[in-house]
Amino acid sequence: MVEASEIREHMEVVGADGVHVGKVDGVEGDRIKMVRKDEEHGQDDKHHHYVQLSAVTSTDGGKLWLSADAANAGQLFEEEDGSPVKLGENNSQR
Repeated sequence: MVEASEIREHMEVVGADGVHVGKVDGVEGDRIKMVRKDEEHGQDDKHHHYVQLSAVTSTDGGKLWLSADAANAGQLFEEEDGSPVKLGENNSQR
């Protein structure tokens, strides 16, 4: 498992297939807080989404690699309260 200390702000988050999923805003406990806005990739969410640290497989190449490919990574995302993100509701990258 990846240690929280290995994760840096604005690190690119990619799926297991190497496709961009988002960027890191920070680490809060055992979850990674994703940035709301990622203009480079057309992402503009109304609030932050989170992913469990346990869903990260590595930080190779300065990127945060998830266990799911980009097409399925949205299923790993959570709202601030820990509930699953409802796909299709202002999730421009997911």
